[in-house]
Amino acid sequence: MYYCMTKLIFIILFSCSFLSVSEQQYTPDWESLDARPLPTWYDESKIGIFIHWGLYSVPSISSEWMWWDWKGTNPKQDIVDYMKKSYPPDWNYADFGPQFRADLYDPNEWADLFAASGAKYIVLTSKHHEGFTMWPSTFSFNWNSMHVGPKRDLIGDLAVAIRNRTSLIFGLYYSLFEWFHPVYLQDKSNNFTTQYFPQMKTLPELRELIETYKPEIVWSDGEWQAPSTYWSATQFLAWLYNDSPVKNTVITNDRWGRETSCKHGDFYTCADNYNPGQLMEHKWENCFTIDKSSWGYRRTANIGDYLTIEELLKEIVTTISTGGNALINVGPTMHGKIPPIFQERLRQMGSWLKVNGEGIYATKPWKYQNDTINSNVWYTSSKDSKFVYAFLLIWPKDTNEIILGAPLSSSNTVVTLIGSNSDSLSWRVVSGTRGIIIDISNIKLHLLESEWTWVFKLEYISN
Repeated sequence: MYYCMTKLIFIILFSCSFLSVSEQQYTPDWESLDARPLPTWYDESKIGIFIHWGLYSVPSISSEWMWWDWKGTNPKQDIVDYMKKSYPPDWNYADFGPQFRADLYDPNEWADLFAASGAKYIVLTSKHHEGFTMWPSTFSFNWNSMHVGPKRDLIGDLAVAIRNRTSLIFGLYYSLFEWFHPVYLQDKSNNFTTQYFPQMKTLPELRELIETYKPEIVWSDGEWQAPSTYWSATQFLAWLYNDSPVKNTVITNDRWGRETSCKHGDFYTCADNYNPGQLMEHKWENCFTIDKSSWGYRRTANIGDYLTIEELLKEIVTTISTGGNALINVGPTMHGKIPPIFQERLRQMGSWLKVNGEGIYATKPWKYQNDTINSNVWYTSSKDSKFVYAFLLIWPKDTNEIILGAPLSSSNTVVTLIGSNSDSLSWRVVSGTRGIIIDISNIKLHLLESEWTWVFKLEYISN
């Protein structure tokens, strides 16, 4: 009886904290929330780093969905067989907790790597669908990183390192639901007509995260089974935009209920690895992972399972050309180390951005995204429209000319290759009114500052 009364009082108090939003700028409805302007920092940043880290980093097989693949409604036989072969018969997922030591976790090392990557923001998983929290959550007793495993505040340590050592924006991922939480399963069995789980777990935990760590990205997930009304999503977002400590700079994605994807939110993610290949009207983000088969660390991965730097840059360029941001995922080990293959890719990306970043950061989509003739060329434009940047994904082998079908040139048009010591390049008009042919006969590929995806800078090009 005491527990029920305590929970009721908490629900009432928590709900009352949202009552003042109607007097604020944004009201708890999608029409009002969707009218909020996107903070400019996000579109200008273009590139972020996603970090999937949790108890799934201990078994490090299959993916971050390992627990569900083992004990869910439709278990994967290879995972079941592996667990039967490798662990005692009474082994439970919670038994991985003490093994998640993070004994080699150095937040300063992570911060320096992310800064070197050229990314402008990071998003760390605070809680995945397994429910284990990476901070000492008040609402996750004995299932958090302070009480089990590392015995430290993993989020807090990284937040301090990022803010003290870099200029990166700090963000957090949070899963709304938990696979096996009995209260969530009770709500689900009631067809989500009850809201015990969001009221006693999700909403207070989200608020604790924001008030404690002040993330400027709240990256929601685990929304697809229940409607946004079940999660009290609009009430939470109204508080976030009106009264939270990050109200003026925070951004959120579109995963707030089974009906909200690609419809509501500061930016759309629509689906994992979403890259439509064409210009989108609403700001969007392509979240993708360097390990093609998993977001969490996999010790079973082979070298062919990882994106090459060429594949990574293609994903970035095609995303930004069509108006998106790229959120690139890495998966640390249970010890807290970022594997060398991820480090290499991030540092390669950073060296490329150091040369070619002017064609990426704070740019906007051009009139054309993909070239009309050369499918290996994608475009961006400087914000003031003074320059057009043509990204060449593959350097031609059997010709000294590059044909661009989209640019409309004039007698004043100037073409340069970023990262080259050469002056402006010779060019001529393609037959007709639109398109140019660039002479690259004097370019020595081995002398260029960039080894992959080359960027031509076009000035005095008509829009």
